[in-house]
Amino acid sequence: MRKQIAAANWKMNLTLQQGETLIDELLSTPHELTENQLAIFAVPFPYLISIKNKLAGKKNVFVAAQNCNNKKSGAYTGEVSAEMLKSIGIQYVVLGHSERREYFSESNAMLAEKVNICFENGMVPVFCCGEPLAIREVDTQNSYVETQLKESLFHLTAEQLTGFIIAYEPIWAIGTGKTATSGQAQEMHAHIRSVLAAQYGNTVADSISILYGGSVKASNAKEIFGKPDVDGGLVGGASLIAAEFAAIINGLK
Repeated sequence: MRKQIAAANWKMNLTLQQGETLIDELLSTPHELTENQLAIFAVPFPYLISIKNKLAGKKNVFVAAQNCNNKKSGAYTGEVSAEMLKSIGIQYVVLGHSERREYFSESNAMLAEKVNICFENGMVPVFCCGEPLAIREVDTQNSYVETQLKESLFHLTAEQLTGFIIAYEPIWAIGTGKTATSGQAQEMHAHIRSVLAAQYGNTVADSISILYGGSVKASNAKEIFGKPDVDGGLVGGASLIAAEFAAIINGLK
């Protein structure tokens, strides 16, 4: 059975003190993770060690980096390598978030390199994909997302992709005033799984957790997560409110 995951993406928000307070509030808010459920907190680089220590000993709860560089090391001032993240015990890394693609021009080829370097360092990527508004408006979202998957992931072995994590972000439904329905989420998640199945077989495809990243909040989490191919969410703004994120965790299958 594939993992059900509530992943919090803090983005470039909160001071360290605010982040620690948020974790304290969340831990004291009623929520429960079963054996098949994970909570992952993607926090800013300066907070990784602190938040990791604060969550030490908590079952099925992990800290993730929000990015890593595609190079092993070198003269890349301001960048953070996978090896550095490994050295402080980080197990998950968010890769290819729509904001990284848009604002930092991350290509599918670059993301393939990042995926590789994460595997080389024993870390699990949370690979993001999704289409912008212009693509959705001309109804070519399926082929667009398929290309993202093929160019960044299809060099991997079936063993590497077994238990992998993908996050689908309908960029057109984030901050645009447009709303993606749970049905639209299921439709794309099913398409992603079918693309993976065609390349790697049903067993591998059925082992991959596909998270939804389109403005998940407490009020819609249970409905969205209830869809058969939706295995949780990559949550932005709502993850900055303890009660909201606790309710989202409780919405997992």
